[in-house]
Amino acid sequence: MTTARSLGGRSAVIPISCLAVMVCLVGFLTVAGARAEVRIDITQGVVEPIVVAVSPFYGSGPNDQTYGRDIAGVIEQNLTRSGLFQALPANRFPQDPSALTAEPIFGDWQVLQAQALVTGMVAPEPDGRLRVEFRLWDVVAQVQLTGLAYFTAEDNWRRVAHIVSDAIYERITGETGYFDTRVVYIAESGAPDRRIKRLAIMDQDGFNHRYLTDGRTLVLTPRFSPTAQEITYLSYFSNKPRVYLFNIDTGRQELLGDFPGITFAPRFSPDGNKVIMSLGVAGNSNIHTLDLRTRQQEQLTGSASIDTSPSYSPDGTRIAFESDRGGSQQLYVMNADGSNVQRISFGDGKYAGPVWSPRGDLIAFTRILGGRFAIGVIRPDGSGERILTEAFHVEGPTWAPNGRVLMFFRETPTADGRGRVARLLTIDLTGRNERLVPTPIDASDPAWSPLIP
Repeated sequence: MTTARSLGGRSAVIPISCLAVMVCLVGFLTVAGARAEVRIDITQGVVEPIVVAVSPFYGSGPNDQTYGRDIAGVIEQNLTRSGLFQALPANRFPQDPSALTAEPIFGDWQVLQAQALVTGMVAPEPDGRLRVEFRLWDVVAQVQLTGLAYFTAEDNWRRVAHIVSDAIYERITGETGYFDTRVVYIAESGAPDRRIKRLAIMDQDGFNHRYLTDGRTLVLTPRFSPTAQEITYLSYFSNKPRVYLFNIDTGRQELLGDFPGITFAPRFSPDGNKVIMSLGVAGNSNIHTLDLRTRQQEQLTGSASIDTSPSYSPDGTRIAFESDRGGSQQLYVMNADGSNVQRISFGDGKYAGPVWSPRGDLIAFTRILGGRFAIGVIRPDGSGERILTEAFHVEGPTWAPNGRVLMFFRETPTADGRGRVARLLTIDLTGRNERLVPTPIDASDPAWSPLIP
């Protein structure tokens, strides 16, 4: 059966072959009379990384060889950054890319304690496109786990590498990957008292970076729509905050509405039909929704306090938000119509910025305690609170679409104490795998996209 998948409308994927014994295991097991499959269970807390070798993809000509090395390099970086894979150095590989166009000599790779092996080929098509083929091998069981071929324009090679990474991640973990995604964030530059803030977008690994706004107006809190094609954000025009929609493909910007008072923290509903936000009037703020089809506005909270930073559950039935209605800044959840409000945070300090996981099992938050900030997670019923990272200033958690990794920003003072440096980082749910995300200038307030359609 042939399966097609669009790569920006210019390419497709077809299965090569799939051979696997469907046995759920952590790492490798050798079973008498049967072949066991490489598998890692990422729901069981801290796990040992799988040792993987990612060979440069074979190419018959210099140009194809360059693409083959680059694609393999991106795949290796994606897998190692996840914290679930440990890559073998290429200088230890017992076979070169040309030899790996056939079945590997598994015994040679077993000597190196490799558990999984990724091989591939790159070749030009008559119409100018690239054919990129990969195979994932279980070295101990000596079977091919999956293999796919992609046809794409040459300038789309990096996205193919991300899609291959997702296929490998999903085949071994059983979870959806998150590499074929983008991140929108606030790019910051200039003196501390004249900070220029622009919308910027990039791939999740920091490449294919570009600016979306020119910096003439201050922009804050960008958030992706469920389709990954639109962004909602806050922009100050004539010193007045307004909520906008921005279409990534067309560059079209649309004002959502000229609301009375001050608007904060816009975010899409899971179906993309509404934007939820906080509207501030006369010193307090409440949570409102705006239907993007009818432009009908609905107020969900009506307390004489500050209710802000709303975030929908992935099924759209509940909303998490922060409020000082109990005397201090804490986390609350309520039904999508504003009923049944319940407080869920009861620890020391102030809690802010709740963001519901795409899996629905956790809510990420920022905690401020004793002059220090922390990023943590908590279950929707208030149980299981865990701090993942803590520093002078960390804030703005956003979820990868599989709900296993968070991105956030960290600020540190400059050496002279007059300014600060802001950087993006990722961390997984164990709190052990923290990685810097490269950006050309200071970066804050990231938002992770869904998988690109």
